[in-house]
Amino acid sequence: MKVSIFTYIAITTVILFFVTVLASLNFSFSWVFYLTVIGQLFVLIMVYKVLKDKYTTSKTFEDFYEDHPIPKENFR
Repeated sequence: MKVSIFTYIAITTVILFFVTVLASLNFSFSWVFYLTVIGQLFVLIMVYKVLKDKYTTSKTFEDFYEDHPIPKENFR
């Protein structure tokens, strides 16, 4: 089963969010330290997985944003 790239991004975000919360709540240094190390490992894994993903798209810079399209005559 292939795990989605967004799963890696979500896990990394949650771990690093908890690092911030635990550090601001003055938890034990060891908890914050180990969670930071685990978070950094997940960042490395996430970056590797995102860069190695076989994602292709037909979009170009002329398409701009899908929620706010620019008419093609204004793009020149």
